[in-house]
Amino acid sequence: MRGTRSLVVVLAVLLAGFGLYRLLSNDPGSAPADTKAAQVVASKDYADLVSLFGDFRSFQQGISGNIQSYSQSGWILSNLDAAPDFSAAAMAEKYSELRTFQERLESIDPSDWPISQQADYHLVRAETNGYEFQHRVLSPWSRDPGFYNDVIATLGEVAESPLQGDEVADLQSRLRSVPDVVQQAKENLKDFSLIAADLATLAVLSIGDSRSAYQSLAQGLRSHHSEIEADVEAALAAIDDYEQWIRSNEHRMTGTTGVGRENYNWLLRNVYLVPYTWDEIRTIVELEDNRVITFQRLEEHRNRDAPPIVPVGSQVEYREGIEEAVDHIMSFLRNEEILTVHDFLVPDDYFGSRLYGKGYALEDPWPETHDYFFNFSHREAVMENTHELVGHHFDMLRAERDDRPIRGGERPYKISTARDEGLAFALEELLMHAGYLDGRNPHGREITYEQAAFRTVRALSDIYMHSGDWSLAEATQFCIDNAPHGELLEGSHHLWFELDTTLRGVGHHMLMVLGKVQFMKLMRDRANQLGDDFSLREFLDEVYAAGQIPWSLIRWEMTGYDDEVSELW
Repeated sequence: MRGTRSLVVVLAVLLAGFGLYRLLSNDPGSAPADTKAAQVVASKDYADLVSLFGDFRSFQQGISGNIQSYSQSGWILSNLDAAPDFSAAAMAEKYSELRTFQERLESIDPSDWPISQQADYHLVRAETNGYEFQHRVLSPWSRDPGFYNDVIATLGEVAESPLQGDEVADLQSRLRSVPDVVQQAKENLKDFSLIAADLATLAVLSIGDSRSAYQSLAQGLRSHHSEIEADVEAALAAIDDYEQWIRSNEHRMTGTTGVGRENYNWLLRNVYLVPYTWDEIRTIVELEDNRVITFQRLEEHRNRDAPPIVPVGSQVEYREGIEEAVDHIMSFLRNEEILTVHDFLVPDDYFGSRLYGKGYALEDPWPETHDYFFNFSHREAVMENTHELVGHHFDMLRAERDDRPIRGGERPYKISTARDEGLAFALEELLMHAGYLDGRNPHGREITYEQAAFRTVRALSDIYMHSGDWSLAEATQFCIDNAPHGELLEGSHHLWFELDTTLRGVGHHMLMVLGKVQFMKLMRDRANQLGDDFSLREFLDEVYAAGQIPWSLIRWEMTGYDDEVSELW
């Protein structure tokens, strides 16, 4: 389950009566020189914000497909009919159009609106800023070889065979555009001084996954659509050519790894709506890392005489373990009144769409080695399924029913990552403290902290790669040296994929850990506010009702506290 704004010059945007301002004279994301110093308020109507948001979403879809899916780097890359134009001229033209939307937004005064509508204003602001960050800072089409692999991967996505109606012609058209994507990549990535060699390394690894997907596609089409098998083979040849081009030029790629602290701070404040700086977040994550490792060791001591958990040893046992864990979780949520389990919050589609898809075919032999997290979930599956089912799958089911024009659904550019990943991550440990591991093998409590510790070391890798302090190789070694059972990460697909996620999708793993901390801060604030009237179920129901939005906005809505939001302007 991945932003930008404008050019550098002095701009103070004054929203009449709003009592908020932003001073951008020293901001790396300031507005173009032809922008007036103060914007005239043209509207105080919430409907104009909704209209602007719809227009902006359509503008983004015009080049990149469906807003609900985006590449690892954060750029929206779904439902592509054929290869879009990522040339410097085309992207500059798209970027120039952004300012029109930002000016429209600046001319709207939300100061008299209810907090929920003012929060929506911030969501629109964050999304326009996210688009700006993509262009002004990341520019993946000119800096990241993996960006074009993301495009190639998207072009090969299909429904299950046999394809129906126009699906065959659509797929054929997309497959035939793969060589064009590769040619664009070679042309648009010609300034090697902009490209970090670490991104080239990750691109080569990711291309291996795309090749495997295309090979599987060819095999799947062979029975029903042999007429386009040659197109898949041509696409595979282009993919191999692209990998060879990257390998032969990697030594010439001398760009800096990461976005730097200044851009990281801008992203935090203006896109992720996080009221902290790089330095503050580093401290938060380091303290959380200390805590979970300490708790893990204490649990190991406490459980030293308990019998070990025997891991599953087959696909059948794996699926049975998931089913048992899901039944246990659902009963716990209902019986302990953790949250309201609405009629639509059911795991019916969960098994096929999420965890079963991450396993193996029933007829396959059980592998001797597994990705890192599987080594834990094969012993105690409750925490991972809490994260995936209660955290992500139920979020998806809620989003499908949320028809609010701005608030509904996921946010692009990782605007909702701290909330989505942070809450899913938080539930793993916090429901343990609420009792959902009681009566089970106590070594499961150790696994909760072992999994948490891998999140904190990934977050530290995120922070230090983007500050320029660590290279990809140094971050990799740090994870191996500091994650519990780090030897399982040595040479693993899992580790490089996670570091790819956070190096190309700036802040992803930091946001997961920070989001958990922000959730606990909100719970503390709300409990203090309500005193004896605090109810866990009502609290979580309020959180979920707010939607998939940054914690600073949820906290503002639920408590009325505006101290964090005021830090963002």
